[in-house]
Amino acid sequence: MGLLNGAMTVRRFRVVGDLPAGWRETYRDRLNEFAFREPTQAAGKEEYEGWVQVHNLLDTSFDDHNRWLYNNYAVFSLRVDKKSLPAKLFKATVEKECEKWCQEHNAERCPASKKKEIKELLEAKWLARTLPRVGLTELVWNMNDGYVLIDSLSDSAADRIRKRFYRTFGLELQPWSPLDTLSGGDLRERLLATEPDLVGGEA
Repeated sequence: MGLLNGAMTVRRFRVVGDLPAGWRETYRDRLNEFAFREPTQAAGKEEYEGWVQVHNLLDTSFDDHNRWLYNNYAVFSLRVDKKSLPAKLFKATVEKECEKWCQEHNAERCPASKKKEIKELLEAKWLARTLPRVGLTELVWNMNDGYVLIDSLSDSAADRIRKRFYRTFGLELQPWSPLDTLSGGDLRERLLATEPDLVGGEA
């Protein structure tokens, strides 16, 4: 939990838009709707993303406000899963399978259509037994002051957060000057004051 423990490397965004009446219940429902969902069948190379609890990436329910809302701070993470194969090893294995096919069929070359079939079957087999790479980007939203901190300097991570944030809450995130960035110590002190256990304090 980089935002809550240790050094912080963050980008800051201004939240454009007003909170609706009854936003606690509304945003709880929206977080649940756009929470991370495990694929219902063996995943391929496509990416899967969704909100998770900052405490544990396997916690995807936001029913309990005390797990993600601390006074005027909302804290959660965006999880992104993607499977990939070792390119060189996969290519070598496809070539070996093609050689095997040529030997079995007394052919000098493996037809392009057959090579494509071998590649697709092998890819599906490997992906079915491959665990995804899991990426997490943590986020703190100050509801009162209208800004968001994310614990990444990556442009791609920021773009993903902004798109998901807008889909979830209907609010736009606009980049804010680094000169306005809240210091990590200040943020941790405020979180500690509202929920000591969250940042390793004593009750």
